[in-house]
Formats: sequence, C-alpha cells, structure tokens
Amino acid sequence: MGWMKDETGLEKCAANFVALTPLSHLRRAAHLFPNREALIYRDTRRTYAQYHARVSRLASALVKLGIEPGDVVATLLPNIPAHCEAHFGVPACGAVLNAINTRLEADTIAYILDHGGARVVLCDPQFLPTLAQAIDLMEGPPPGVVEVADDAAGVHAHGHYMEYEELLASGDPDFPWIMPEDEWESLALNYTSGTTGRPKGVVYHHRGAYLMTMGTVVSWQLPRYPTYLTIVPLFHCNNWNHVWLMPMLGGRVVCCRDITARAIYDAIADEGVTHFGGAPIVLNMIVNAKEGERRKFDHVVDVFTAGAPPPAATLAAIEPLGFTVTQVYGLTETYGHVTECLWQDSWDALPDDERYTIKARTGVLMPMMEDITAMDPETMVQTPMDGASLGEIMIRGNSVMKGYLKNPAATEEAFRGGYFHSGDIAFQHPDGYLKIADRAKDIIISGGENISSVEVEGVLMRHPAVLLCAVVAKPDEKWGEVPCAFVELKDGATASEAELIAFARERLAGFKTPKAVVFQELPKTSTGKIQKFELRQSARAL
Repeated sequence: MGWMKDETGLEKCAANFVALTPLSHLRRAAHLFPNREALIYRDTRRTYAQYHARVSRLASALVKLGIEPGDVVATLLPNIPAHCEAHFGVPACGAVLNAINTRLEADTIAYILDHGGARVVLCDPQFLPTLAQAIDLMEGPPPGVVEVADDAAGVHAHGHYMEYEELLASGDPDFPWIMPEDEWESLALNYTSGTTGRPKGVVYHHRGAYLMTMGTVVSWQLPRYPTYLTIVPLFHCNNWNHVWLMPMLGGRVVCCRDITARAIYDAIADEGVTHFGGAPIVLNMIVNAKEGERRKFDHVVDVFTAGAPPPAATLAAIEPLGFTVTQVYGLTETYGHVTECLWQDSWDALPDDERYTIKARTGVLMPMMEDITAMDPETMVQTPMDGASLGEIMIRGNSVMKGYLKNPAATEEAFRGGYFHSGDIAFQHPDGYLKIADRAKDIIISGGENISSVEVEGVLMRHPAVLLCAVVAKPDEKWGEVPCAFVELKDGATASEAELIAFARERLAGFKTPKAVVFQELPKTSTGKIQKFELRQSARAL
C-alpha cells in the first residue's frame, strides 16, 4: 500500500535517510550557535562550542575506559552541567544512559546496577556513601566509579575515585560521535518507581526521544533562544527530554541543583528564565513562598506541570504571579508528557472557576503521538465520551518505550491490544479531552460507588489552610472502604478535622466526603509525587 508501480532506484541511502536522534540537536547547535550561552550554573557559563567539546571529550574518555556501543553508563547526579553533558556524551559513544533516582536506597540502586549492567557510574560526592553500600550489595561485577565534584555547591571530591574533570581531560574534543545506524537503537534506560516489587527498566530509543523534542516545541510554542530552568530531575524521564531539546533552539539551560522557592525566583529574576517544567508541588512552593524568598520579574514564565493533576485552586493562585501553566500528562514509559490541555480561545471568556477547572484537565494527545484515549482495559472498547464513564488511558505512538528490559511478559501485557496500558483511570468530555480520575489502584470503591481521590483532593485544596493533601481508601466494615484525607497545613494555618469534613461535605456528595482527616507532613518522592502507598498503610492502621 502506498508504493508506486515502479520503485526502481528509489532506495534508502545516506543522502535521503538518517536515523532520528536528539544528538543531532547539539551537533547542529555547535555549528549554528557556537558563541551563544548553552549551560549556566552559578558562576559557570558555557557556550555551545564549549558544551559540544566537553561532550565529545566525555564520549572519547568513556571509550578509552573500555565502554563499547550498547554498554550502559549510569549516573547518580543532581541537575548540574555534568549531568546535561552525560545526556549527550554517553550516547555519543554509542552507550545507553541510565540516570538513576538519587533518592533511592542502596538496595534498589544495587538491583538497578545489576539488572541494567552498568559498566561505569558518574556519581556526585553526596551520593558516594549510598553507592558504596549498593556496590557491596551487588551480585554481579561492580561498575567503575567517576566522582563528579560540585565545588560551587560546597560538594567536594573525596579523592577515592577518578574525578570527572580528570576523565574529561583524557578525552578528545574532536572525537567523532558514534551516531545510531538505526533510530530504534537504545538511547536511555530509566527505572519505574517500584513502589510494589522491583522497579522495571524502561528502554527508550533515539526515534522516540527525537520526536518528543519536536512535539514539545510545537505544543509549548517554544521560541528560538528560550531560557529553561531544570526543575524536573534529569533522572526523571530524562528531564522530560527537555535538555535534549534545548540545543535545537539555541536555548540556555539553567541548572538548578536544589529545588527551592528562592532558587526558582532567583533564576527567573537573575537569568530571565522563560520556561520550566515541574510537579504541582513545585507550583505550591512558588505560591506559598515567603516574602523574603520572592523576587520581582517583568515577564511571563511558561510552565508545563505534570504528576497528580494540579487543583484548580493552585492554578488560580499561581497565574497572577506571572506564570502561565499548561497541564501535561505522561509516564516513564512514554518519555514524559504525551498529552496537553490544549487551550481553546472559546474558553477565554468563561468565569475564573470554570477556566481553571478546564486548565486542570489531562487534555489531548501531543503532536508526536498517534492516539490517546480511554478504553475498557479488557475489551479494548472506547469508553463513552460523556464526562462521566471511566476507562483506562491507552496510548499509542512513537514516544512509547521499546519495552521493559529483560521482562518480555510485562512488556507483552503492557502492550496488549496494540496500546500501552497506562494504569490511569480517566473519563473523557464530549470534545475528547481526558481528565484523570485516579490511578487504577487509587480509585476508592465505597458501597459499590467509585470515588475519585483526585476529585476529593481538588475540593480540599480550596480550603485556605491546606497546603497539600492526599486522599486514600480506609477500610470500613459497612461500606468496604471510605475516603481518608491526609493533610499538610500551610505555615501558621490551623484547621480541625471537623472543619475540613464540613468544608468537603458542602461541595461533594455525601459518600465522597472524607470520613477521617489526618494532619501530617506528606511523604513524597524526589520528583514531588505523594507516596500514597505509605498513606494507604497508615489508613489501614487507623
């Protein structure tokens, strides 16, 4: 289908077919923007020419260490320039980048190193003690360790391992990059959070990452020369692929090691940051920053937010401060964001409450994706788009993982029916816009009725005393389970359990109202996600 009757001589060749890879963006930027600033971190400022040369040195030095195409090179690094360099330098020598979550405990890191087979680990001195414990726990051969000092942050080398700058000095700045011959070649290995059982290794290919960068430019309406702040950890879906994207536009990447309100405001005011991505907890941090942490700035900052859907109240609070927020959605298995709440002009005139409720939608598929919709996970039949019927979000497109490393059974199950099964439950409006109701495991079934924890959380977040909240199922003899709210209050604010329950009852059906409220600091992952599995355990003990 689609072939001409005579295709004689119309073959793929080096002139008309090149494997898609995000590595192309930095190679091009080094030629087009050699003197433009590329990387900024505290007093460090590097041009694209310098960025490219250091990446080339890293690739060359890794080859000298014995790294071969297809080998895995891991990182345990915060958002610092060396981590950006690794995102290009590791694949530029044909290897696969495994950016490991820096908040993991030694046992899980040991499992990841064993399972992924990392040959080398680039490690920040802050994480060396944990890495040493992990290596002791490994069953297979240990990786070589390269220490990446961060003197600007007061994190100095211990001196027990080769240091990163020493490694780079051994490399060739003119090293010819090993570009993929096939865009299906593996680019990165990322591990799921593993809240139940061992984490799964998610494998990305060059094609998916390249198309993710292209689709993001369109959806985010990115201009040439943006200034981007790295709030999303580089170990989290490879910073949603944004660091791979920025050289395409000659953008400046401002590295942010420690995510605080002060650091964010300073970067916006001092460096003119125009774009960043972050979880809703980051938005909350900005909204609730103390007066001494805030800085004035005279431009609008565009924000992609993903994770738990941000409550409408958070969106309403942050936009007057100078931020335009777009809700996006995705998973580790989809390279990050694959849907967006694409704004329609007809919504501009709606009352504020309605506009911010719409802004909190999960949205519609981004340009690099083929289809994203809600289906019955057993029959694979489309869920009615009536704004109420629940189905599982199903995803098909080029920015879906190759599969789970060394786990063909899990891969086959995840791709059953020709779609990736997200595990997220949503309904669709008649216009096709999705709205997440919950993770499948987070839906509360009370007396046979489904309750969306996200809906209840959105109501509680409107209370002026509430900073964060999470709602989970609490076992109940009569109803099977009922909603239980865990609440973190703003500094200096007070509220009682009865007050919050009454507040929710005024805005929700009776069966959706929390039957218990617990005040505590909420457990969070390093990417800002609330760890509901811990809260479910606490609720069972109430």
